[in-house]
Amino acid sequence: MADDRHQQRQQRLKEQVDARIAAASEVRGILMVFTGNGKGKTTAAFGTALRACGHGKRVGAIQFIKGDWPNGERNLLEQHGVEFQVMATGFTWETQNRETDTAACLAVWQHARRMLADSSQELVILDEITYMISMDYLPLEELLTALQQRPAGQSVIITGRGCHRSILERADTVTEMRPVKHAFDAGIQAQQGIDW
Repeated sequence: MADDRHQQRQQRLKEQVDARIAAASEVRGILMVFTGNGKGKTTAAFGTALRACGHGKRVGAIQFIKGDWPNGERNLLEQHGVEFQVMATGFTWETQNRETDTAACLAVWQHARRMLADSSQELVILDEITYMISMDYLPLEELLTALQQRPAGQSVIITGRGCHRSILERADTVTEMRPVKHAFDAGIQAQQGIDW
Protein backbone atom coordinates (compact mmCIF):
# COMPACT_ATOMS: atom_id res chain seq x y z
CA MET A 1 0.00 0.00 0.00
CA ALA A 2 2.78 2.44 0.90
CA ASP A 3 4.55 1.50 -2.34
CA ASP A 4 1.38 2.28 -4.32
CA ARG A 5 1.04 5.75 -2.70
CA HIS A 6 4.72 6.44 -3.34
CA GLN A 7 4.38 5.40 -6.99
CA GLN A 8 1.29 7.65 -7.41
CA ARG A 9 3.09 10.66 -5.86
CA GLN A 10 6.12 10.10 -8.06
CA GLN A 11 3.91 9.77 -11.14
CA ARG A 12 2.19 13.11 -10.34
CA LEU A 13 5.61 14.71 -9.85
CA LYS A 14 6.82 13.26 -13.16
CA GLU A 15 3.79 14.68 -14.96
CA GLN A 16 4.42 18.13 -13.47
CA VAL A 17 8.10 18.07 -14.42
CA ASP A 18 7.34 16.77 -17.92
CA ALA A 19 4.78 19.57 -18.42
CA ARG A 20 7.31 22.23 -17.41
CA ILE A 21 9.94 20.78 -19.73
CA ALA A 22 7.45 20.72 -22.62
CA ALA A 23 6.45 24.35 -21.95
CA ALA A 24 10.07 25.60 -22.10
CA SER A 25 10.37 26.19 -25.82
CA GLU A 26 12.65 29.24 -26.08
CA VAL A 27 16.30 28.60 -26.97
CA ARG A 28 18.80 31.37 -26.18
CA GLY A 29 21.70 32.23 -23.93
CA ILE A 30 20.84 33.27 -20.40
CA LEU A 31 22.14 35.85 -17.95
CA MET A 32 22.88 34.37 -14.53
CA VAL A 33 23.82 36.27 -11.38
CA PHE A 34 25.44 34.71 -8.32
CA THR A 35 25.32 37.32 -5.58
CA GLY A 36 24.88 37.66 -1.82
CA ASN A 37 27.19 37.75 1.18
CA GLY A 38 27.83 34.02 1.36
CA LYS A 39 30.74 31.99 0.03
CA GLY A 40 30.43 30.17 -3.27
CA LYS A 41 29.64 32.74 -5.98
CA THR A 42 32.87 32.29 -7.93
CA THR A 43 32.86 28.57 -7.16
CA ALA A 44 29.39 28.23 -8.68
CA ALA A 45 30.42 30.23 -11.75
CA PHE A 46 33.46 28.09 -12.41
CA GLY A 47 31.53 24.91 -11.71
CA THR A 48 29.29 25.99 -14.58
CA ALA A 49 32.38 26.73 -16.70
CA LEU A 50 33.68 23.24 -15.98
CA ARG A 51 30.33 21.78 -17.06
CA ALA A 52 30.32 23.88 -20.26
CA CYS A 53 33.89 22.78 -21.09
CA GLY A 54 32.85 19.19 -20.55
CA HIS A 55 30.25 19.67 -23.28
CA GLY A 56 32.82 21.18 -25.65
CA LYS A 57 31.60 24.77 -25.28
CA ARG A 58 33.91 27.78 -25.61
CA VAL A 59 34.25 29.69 -22.34
CA GLY A 60 35.92 32.98 -21.43
CA ALA A 61 36.49 34.47 -17.99
CA ILE A 62 37.24 37.97 -16.80
CA GLN A 63 38.31 38.23 -13.16
CA PHE A 64 37.95 41.62 -11.55
CA ILE A 65 39.49 42.04 -8.07
CA LYS A 66 41.45 38.75 -8.02
CA GLY A 67 44.83 39.93 -9.36
CA ASP A 68 47.70 37.51 -9.95
CA TRP A 69 47.37 35.38 -6.82
CA PRO A 70 47.28 31.57 -7.23
CA ASN A 71 44.03 30.45 -8.82
CA GLY A 72 43.01 26.79 -8.96
CA GLU A 73 40.16 27.23 -11.42
CA ARG A 74 42.42 29.13 -13.80
CA ASN A 75 45.18 26.50 -13.49
CA LEU A 76 42.74 23.80 -14.61
CA LEU A 77 40.46 25.58 -17.05
CA GLU A 78 43.21 27.27 -19.10
CA GLN A 79 44.43 23.76 -19.94
CA HIS A 80 41.00 23.21 -21.53
CA GLY A 81 41.04 26.31 -23.70
CA VAL A 82 39.31 28.77 -21.34
CA GLU A 83 40.65 32.29 -21.88
CA PHE A 84 41.26 34.16 -18.63
CA GLN A 85 41.79 37.90 -18.40
CA VAL A 86 42.57 39.19 -14.90
CA MET A 87 42.47 42.74 -13.57
CA ALA A 88 46.11 43.61 -12.95
CA THR A 89 45.83 45.43 -9.63
CA GLY A 90 44.06 42.72 -7.67
CA PHE A 91 42.22 43.47 -4.43
CA THR A 92 41.10 47.09 -4.36
CA TRP A 93 41.29 47.19 -0.56
CA GLU A 94 45.03 46.48 -0.91
CA THR A 95 45.80 49.06 -3.60
CA GLN A 96 43.61 51.82 -2.14
CA ASN A 97 44.20 53.86 -5.29
CA ARG A 98 41.03 54.76 -7.16
CA GLU A 99 42.80 56.05 -10.28
CA THR A 100 44.97 52.92 -10.67
CA ASP A 101 42.08 50.57 -9.95
CA THR A 102 39.77 52.35 -12.39
CA ALA A 103 42.40 52.18 -15.13
CA ALA A 104 42.99 48.46 -14.44
CA CYS A 105 39.24 47.81 -14.49
CA LEU A 106 38.75 49.61 -17.79
CA ALA A 107 41.72 47.80 -19.35
CA VAL A 108 40.36 44.34 -18.50
CA TRP A 109 36.85 45.50 -19.42
CA GLN A 110 38.06 45.81 -23.03
CA HIS A 111 38.63 42.03 -23.04
CA ALA A 112 35.17 41.52 -21.56
CA ARG A 113 33.60 43.66 -24.29
CA ARG A 114 35.44 41.64 -26.94
CA MET A 115 34.19 38.37 -25.45
CA LEU A 116 30.64 39.68 -25.08
CA ALA A 117 30.61 40.58 -28.80
CA ASP A 118 32.05 37.23 -29.96
CA SER A 119 29.37 34.78 -31.09
CA SER A 120 31.81 31.86 -30.75
CA GLN A 121 32.02 32.50 -26.98
CA GLU A 122 29.21 30.38 -25.57
CA LEU A 123 29.76 31.30 -21.90
CA VAL A 124 31.38 34.43 -20.48
CA ILE A 125 32.07 34.81 -16.77
CA LEU A 126 32.36 38.32 -15.33
CA ASP A 127 33.72 37.39 -11.91
CA GLU A 128 33.37 40.08 -9.21
CA ILE A 129 32.16 42.71 -11.69
CA THR A 130 29.48 43.87 -9.26
CA TYR A 131 32.21 45.68 -7.28
CA MET A 132 33.34 47.54 -10.39
CA ILE A 133 29.81 48.89 -10.75
CA SER A 134 29.23 49.70 -7.07
CA MET A 135 32.62 51.44 -6.74
CA ASP A 136 31.95 53.33 -9.99
CA TYR A 137 35.06 52.04 -11.77
CA LEU A 138 32.89 50.87 -14.67
CA PRO A 139 29.74 52.73 -15.78
CA LEU A 140 26.62 50.60 -15.28
CA GLU A 141 25.26 51.63 -18.69
CA GLU A 142 28.36 50.25 -20.44
CA LEU A 143 27.80 46.85 -18.87
CA LEU A 144 24.06 46.86 -19.56
CA THR A 145 24.62 47.82 -23.20
CA ALA A 146 27.20 45.07 -23.70
CA LEU A 147 24.86 42.52 -22.12
CA GLN A 148 21.95 43.68 -24.28
CA GLN A 149 23.97 43.56 -27.50
CA ARG A 150 25.67 40.19 -26.91
CA PRO A 151 25.00 37.32 -29.34
CA ALA A 152 21.65 35.63 -28.75
CA GLY A 153 23.16 32.22 -27.97
CA GLN A 154 25.71 33.47 -25.46
CA SER A 155 25.23 32.90 -21.74
CA VAL A 156 26.84 35.17 -19.14
CA ILE A 157 27.50 34.73 -15.44
CA ILE A 158 27.97 37.76 -13.20
CA THR A 159 29.32 37.27 -9.68
CA GLY A 160 29.82 39.50 -6.67
CA ARG A 161 28.09 40.98 -3.68
CA GLY A 162 25.59 43.80 -3.90
CA CYS A 163 24.53 43.29 -7.50
CA HIS A 164 22.84 46.40 -8.92
CA ARG A 165 19.07 46.01 -9.27
CA SER A 166 19.20 46.91 -12.99
CA ILE A 167 21.32 43.82 -13.58
CA LEU A 168 19.09 41.68 -11.37
CA GLU A 169 16.03 42.81 -13.33
CA ARG A 170 17.62 41.75 -16.63
CA ALA A 171 18.90 38.42 -15.33
CA ASP A 172 17.18 35.15 -16.21
CA THR A 173 18.52 33.33 -13.15
CA VAL A 174 19.56 34.91 -9.86
CA THR A 175 21.02 32.95 -6.96
CA GLU A 176 21.75 34.64 -3.67
CA MET A 177 24.39 33.01 -1.49
CA ARG A 178 23.49 33.48 2.16
CA PRO A 179 26.10 33.06 4.88
CA VAL A 180 25.09 30.62 7.60
CA LYS A 181 28.52 29.71 8.92
CA HIS A 182 32.07 30.20 7.61
CA ALA A 183 35.31 28.64 8.80
CA PHE A 184 37.20 31.95 8.47
CA ASP A 185 34.88 33.52 11.08
CA ALA A 186 36.06 30.83 13.51
CA GLY A 187 39.70 31.75 12.87
CA ILE A 188 40.47 28.99 10.36
CA GLN A 189 42.81 30.13 7.60
CA ALA A 190 41.67 30.16 3.98
CA GLN A 191 42.93 27.04 2.22
CA GLN A 192 44.42 26.51 -1.21
CA GLY A 193 42.16 24.19 -3.20
CA ILE A 194 39.14 25.07 -1.04
CA ASP A 195 39.00 28.87 -0.95
CA TRP A 196 41.12 29.67 -4.02
